[in-house]
Amino acid sequence: MIPFDSVAFFANVAQYNEAIWPAQVVAFALGLVALVLLFARTTWSSMLIAALLAASWIWMGGVYHLQHFATINFLAPVFGIAFILQGLLFVWTGLVTRRVAFGFEPGVVGWTGLALAVFAIAGYPALAWGLGHAWPELPAFGVAPCPTGIFTFAMLLTTLGRSPVHLAIIPLLWALISGTAAYFLDMPLDIVMPVIGLSTFALIVWKNRALS
Repeated sequence: MIPFDSVAFFANVAQYNEAIWPAQVVAFALGLVALVLLFARTTWSSMLIAALLAASWIWMGGVYHLQHFATINFLAPVFGIAFILQGLLFVWTGLVTRRVAFGFEPGVVGWTGLALAVFAIAGYPALAWGLGHAWPELPAFGVAPCPTGIFTFAMLLTTLGRSPVHLAIIPLLWALISGTAAYFLDMPLDIVMPVIGLSTFALIVWKNRALS
């Protein structure tokens, strides 16, 4: 049983957006920077992308879930801890051990990743607006879980070599959870989250097997 309805959810999103403004603008700009860095294909560009992803997940865990979403959902602290853990995994894998390298490569996987990244940054907010969720109810890229989860999948599809599967597990779980909640709350935009999560996770596994 979901302890809130869609009205309460979007009221909570509006309160969150107003409280953190102008973090949304900064997040949008950093997302564009990450897209540009995909074409640099250097150690430093990979580390910067990992740092941006880590900061976004830790922010959402600590600020969105623990401080705002927790006021309407008793499970928010669990989500917050999971999101912070995801951010720390990006710190460890991308900055400490440097076991992931980001870079665009032409092909089905690479182009899918690039398309998902553009959708997460611009398409998702545009569709949300088209469905009647104007500012400040608009779930913004980089500070809202669903568009940021899509962007994370996109980045994991645009890796040089194998993609670390452990970095996709928490985003996949969130995609399944958010899609289920969206179904019961009649939020059509997020109902596709499980499809995006499962299909991109399958592409990551397929890519890794092809490179093994």
